[in-house]
Amino acid sequence: MLDGIGTVARLGLAAVWIVSGAIKAADLNQAYIAVQAYDLLPKGSVSLVAAAVPFLELALGVLLVVGLGTRLVAVLSVVVLIGFIIAISQAWARGLTIDCGCFGGGGQVAAGQTAYPEEIARDIGFLVLAGWLIVRPRSLLSMDSWLTRRPAVVGED
Repeated sequence: MLDGIGTVARLGLAAVWIVSGAIKAADLNQAYIAVQAYDLLPKGSVSLVAAAVPFLELALGVLLVVGLGTRLVAVLSVVVLIGFIIAISQAWARGLTIDCGCFGGGGQVAAGQTAYPEEIARDIGFLVLAGWLIVRPRSLLSMDSWLTRRPAVVGED
């Protein structure tokens, strides 16, 4: 049963990363606008971060789909998600009116159009999935379980 829960957590988090990364990778100009709207980074770093984040998300998602390095990928997911939560929180605290750009879009929005509490709550939910995988990375249909499978011992049932 716990392996089944791990599989759902692994594939659920993988889907989040793949969808999020694919949407951003498909429109890197919009990703740039989203990163720039947070007003956190020096201008020279915005392009690098906007270009790197979608492919980092895609890599995390693909590794989770195949179940390779699940615990490490979950730890990296926690680091990325905490970074996202901090970025959203500081935008909220500073009174910026932006869309997070988490699943495409991003940039300036009208004052009543922000959804900071919902975005933070959603990311905390994703943190729970990653946390489960850190504590218990075993799951069904994963490369990890295939690579760490113990060879059968003659006479062992």
